[in-house]
Amino acid sequence: MSYTEVRAPKATATNVNADHVRGLRWWKEIGWRHVVGVVMIIICVVPLLYVLSASLVPGGTLTGSNQLFRSFDLSNYTNLGDRGFWSWARNSLIVCTVTAIGTVLMGAAAAYAFSRFRFRGRRGTLTGLLLAQMFPQTLAFVAIFLLLLTIGEVFPALGLNSLLGLICVYLGGALGVNTFLMYGFFNTVPRELDEAAKIDGATHAQIFWTIILRLVTPILAVVGLLSFVSSFGDFLIAKVVIQRPEQYTVAVGLYSLAADERTAPWGLFAAGAVVAAIPVILLFMFLQRYIVGGLTSGSVKG
Repeated sequence: MSYTEVRAPKATATNVNADHVRGLRWWKEIGWRHVVGVVMIIICVVPLLYVLSASLVPGGTLTGSNQLFRSFDLSNYTNLGDRGFWSWARNSLIVCTVTAIGTVLMGAAAAYAFSRFRFRGRRGTLTGLLLAQMFPQTLAFVAIFLLLLTIGEVFPALGLNSLLGLICVYLGGALGVNTFLMYGFFNTVPRELDEAAKIDGATHAQIFWTIILRLVTPILAVVGLLSFVSSFGDFLIAKVVIQRPEQYTVAVGLYSLAADERTAPWGLFAAGAVVAAIPVILLFMFLQRYIVGGLTSGSVKG
């Protein structure tokens, strides 16, 4: 028996041992993350599949929709118009689009002023905005209701049962936190750019619209997306302000469908929830390149 023949079994055992150690190390460092990821995906996807399956069951109930995709019927989607869903969707899109655009413009203007100008009361105003955001807007239900009720007696377009009034409430509630979010981002833009533009004869408005906003596009996209999603899914404030069925938003309208859980058309409710998720998904996909890009999308080359 040669020396090579004697040593071969030991070498094989050593290789198996090394592979076993590498496998354990992979599970300790990386493998468990895959397990957690798969579990979280299941937790997130199963409720979505359940709602989608329930929307395809005509006249279905919550307990009768436990078997996923046991039928495929689009009658719930075709019947949404009979309940006024498309009117609710139109109202929600109007409110959320105007709110998102207004939030971005107002927050950007305020953040630019706090970041670039030095004026009396600047620090106190920033502190006041921070303190105001410590209290959620839901604590002001009674004040919002009474305020809009009083304003409606003078300007009905800004009172209760007014989409414009609801937009103003959303804008006021989102201004503080978004101003702080943009303020920190604006501070990362070098002031030398402003000084160079001023030397070339640019005004503050030209600097703001043509230079600064292009460099802070990622944060504008994030603020716009968050504002749209939060106002689109809001129920409490919209329920307080809007009380007429023809002016309901999607959240309030879907709640009216499921107000009585014993006779609620859960198939219609699920179909409305599926359709209501489409605008948010499309908006996120459209803005994803700005959100992921971060500051690199507005980097300065030179």
